[in-house]
Amino acid sequence: MDFRSLFNLAFLAFFRLSHQALGSSRGVLLPPDDVASPSEGICAAVATVRGYKCQEFKVTTDDGYILSVSRIPEGRRGGVSGQKRPPVLLQHGVLVDGMTWLINSPEESLAMVLADNGFDVWISNLRGSRFSRTHRTLTSSDPDYWDWTWDDLVSYDLPSFIDLIFKQTGQKVHYVGHSMGTLIALASFSEGKQVDKIKSAVMLSPIAYLSYMNTAIGVLSARAFLGEITKLFGLAEFNPRSKIVSTFLRALCVADKVDCYDLMTAFTGKNCCLNASTVDLFLKNEPQSTSTKNLIHMAQTVRYGLLSKYDYGNANFNMVHYGQAKPPVYNLTRIPPDLPLFLSYGGKDALSDVRDVATLLDSLKLHNVGKLHVQYIKDYAHADFILGVTAKDLVYNQMISFFKSVN
Repeated sequence: MDFRSLFNLAFLAFFRLSHQALGSSRGVLLPPDDVASPSEGICAAVATVRGYKCQEFKVTTDDGYILSVSRIPEGRRGGVSGQKRPPVLLQHGVLVDGMTWLINSPEESLAMVLADNGFDVWISNLRGSRFSRTHRTLTSSDPDYWDWTWDDLVSYDLPSFIDLIFKQTGQKVHYVGHSMGTLIALASFSEGKQVDKIKSAVMLSPIAYLSYMNTAIGVLSARAFLGEITKLFGLAEFNPRSKIVSTFLRALCVADKVDCYDLMTAFTGKNCCLNASTVDLFLKNEPQSTSTKNLIHMAQTVRYGLLSKYDYGNANFNMVHYGQAKPPVYNLTRIPPDLPLFLSYGGKDALSDVRDVATLLDSLKLHNVGKLHVQYIKDYAHADFILGVTAKDLVYNQMISFFKSVN
């Protein structure tokens, strides 16, 4: 189906569906309200009730966003008095928040596995997600609040998180990113940012290049210029729980005959190792909002096959922002070759396709011997790395060994 036909079918389906009730269990694409409310935070919602000490922090970015960071400083058995525990920052991806690291049991959730293994765990929440929706001068109902892309996460959110941890602990930080959490880190490191405060970095389902992404709803969204279309509707905030976004996503699915009622599979591809209760809890907590402009930027990455800054769609506008007609490219070959990296990717991942990971690894081919560790798990897909019941044995234990091997 060509793009014009897809657009026409999507719009016809959208206007038909937008006049239908959204209340039936079969008719609603998205799950009910959040389990963890913004007022209680991650500590109260999950960590303390499971026997972990937990602290909540707020950090303000240079462009005014007030972000939430949760800290689990030690495991359930406590720690040795006076002993410094290595800090680890867990950075979530797009359309989710820090709760994703704690959905499973303490024995299976990465945040708690790390805490119980002697690490000082910090869980960040990017701007726009439920715990990070405030600003010095704007409210989340203001369109200007949503005027950002992942470029701004590279420039503002990530440095704010890392600076907070560095100042609080006096130590360099082990970084763990998943999906877009890997993208912003790789982009940052390629520009030499934050590397002086990073001890090592783990990339789970690494996202840099998206040329071969084949998840059903992701391909539809990128092909249909989903960000641009929703922006035409006046949606600065892309909230998948809202009626208009939910209806439009369903319209895309109807137009191309994709079964989007299996929400997890539609977004991530077929995961091998999730149990039903994990998926149910995940869908009660996620997805979260992001900016429509951010999705436009992600779609540009898919369509152009380049990892570059946001394209304003006009040479003159790009000149104003960048001093050149086309947006600058993030050159991943400039990532410091002595930065210890651990990449783990799956053979069934529809978002982080093995061919795109191969392109990423090619850009790291001059990395110092012994500083780049690569793990391939044949049956893993995108969500298995953070929600899989086998992730501790297959991924987390190897990650902990990697951290302990870094001098």
